[in-house]
Formats: sequence, C-alpha cells, structure tokens
Amino acid sequence: MTTDWFRAWTGSAEANGDCFRVFGQDGTGGYAAFWLVRPHRPLVDQPVVFLGSEGETGVVARDLGAFLWLLAGGYGPWEAATSYEPDWVPRHHQELASVAERFTADHRQPADAVIEQATREFPDFDDTMMDLCR
Repeated sequence: MTTDWFRAWTGSAEANGDCFRVFGQDGTGGYAAFWLVRPHRPLVDQPVVFLGSEGETGVVARDLGAFLWLLAGGYGPWEAATSYEPDWVPRHHQELASVAERFTADHRQPADAVIEQATREFPDFDDTMMDLCR
C-alpha cells in the first residue's frame, strides 16, 4: 500500500516509499509516518513526518516520545507541519498527556519545542521530498 500511495503522491513511478512507515491518517487525508533515516535505530527513535494530501510536508517530531508530547500539547501532525491557520490555538489534551507521561515522562517538553527541535535537526526534509516529486 505504501508504494502505490507514495508513487501517486510523488507522481513518480520509481518512488517506493520504503523509507517511511505510515501509522496514521488525519481528517485532511494526510499521513503521519516514521521516516527511517537513522540507520540501525529502532522505529520509535526515527523522526515522525507529515505528508499532506495537498503536498504539505514536515518533520513534526524527532521520535515517538516527542510526538506523544506534541499530541498532548494539542497539535496534530498537520498543525505542526503547516502555518495555514494563524488564528488556530492548540488545546492541551490531558488524556494524551497521561499517555506521554506514562511512556516518556523523562522527555517532557512543550509542543512548540518538539516542532522547533525537529525542524532544526531536519531542515532539508521539504526539499528532499520535493526532489522526489515529478
């Protein structure tokens, strides 16, 4: 499924999407996925990216733990990757904060820090993705 979808998304018959593990889809039709760019590291240590239905892209968290804190802070992948709605205000989710606390209490951080760290570590992700598109 990832190969077919990725080829349609990029418009390239050669693209295969092997470097992604899609795990979620939001209401806009965009996908959240692990981007497998850290060799020999477990899936939970790979960055989380957003691949939007309209071509939006972005690294939204450095790893799964950071992604959990992003969600707890009221952001979804689309909100973290885009700035299309300047009046949008995130709303803290206590239930998701409880999940993040349970699994990654030692990595607690605000959502804006999660986004900033991911963007800083992977500044060329958008360009990388656009290079794959036809």
